[in-house]
Amino acid sequence: MSKEKPIPAETLESICIVIGGQNTGSQIGNYLSQVGILDSDPAITKWKRLYNAFANYQNNSQEATKILIFIQKILSPVRYANNGEQFELNRIDINKRLLFIGLELLESGRFRKVTEAKTIPEAQRRADTLKNKLNDRQVHPDVLLFCKAELLQDNYFHAVFESTKSVADKIREKADLILDGSELIDRAFGLGQQKTPRLAFNSLKTESEENEHKGFMHMIKGLFGMFRNTTAHSPKIKWPIDEQDALDSLTLASMLHRKLDKCVRTGY
Repeated sequence: MSKEKPIPAETLESICIVIGGQNTGSQIGNYLSQVGILDSDPAITKWKRLYNAFANYQNNSQEATKILIFIQKILSPVRYANNGEQFELNRIDINKRLLFIGLELLESGRFRKVTEAKTIPEAQRRADTLKNKLNDRQVHPDVLLFCKAELLQDNYFHAVFESTKSVADKIREKADLILDGSELIDRAFGLGQQKTPRLAFNSLKTESEENEHKGFMHMIKGLFGMFRNTTAHSPKIKWPIDEQDALDSLTLASMLHRKLDKCVRTGY
């Protein structure tokens, strides 16, 4: 990596707060040692310990190269081989801060240069436009929460990803389950031999109502398969989501939120 100029104090502090919340003290100490940054205050709060180490290094060297190497190492994709979703969430958090110094950490664990000054305003304009169009469609308020500038800085990829997660969160809360994906949906809505799912979309008294229940169940599976699973495991450059895709997927998530709001526990 070429020599990188020092990171401004306010951005450096924000980066340290994020990393401190994502990692244990021993992990922070280990990676500081690996990149050759002196761990000057190992006994204090994690983010302050990290900030002091980074700030001392920058003051002495007048560069930030080892700090960026540290970020690459502590957010290396191989560390998250069994939890790609958590890697993506942590990467998004770091990138919100790195934008202010014109950098983005890619899914590959490498950095790329991005425009500093206009990224956030452009994202804000996208957020405002998308939210206005979703308001016209009267989408569920739980979906509007994900039309934020920081989620739209890379087009609409992460807004779709987060909105589909919100559907799963609501199912877990209403069904009192801690599962995810297809297993969550099957346990929450599967009829089984007794035809008594944990959550029901209707009274299930007729064949038509059973078919409706199964239809919504499979619709949720389709949402996860098409959007959540794809965005969690595919680099966004290989699966671009434009504004129309975002509007349609967020509208689908909105409908499912409304149906879930009316779901009832069967006592199962």
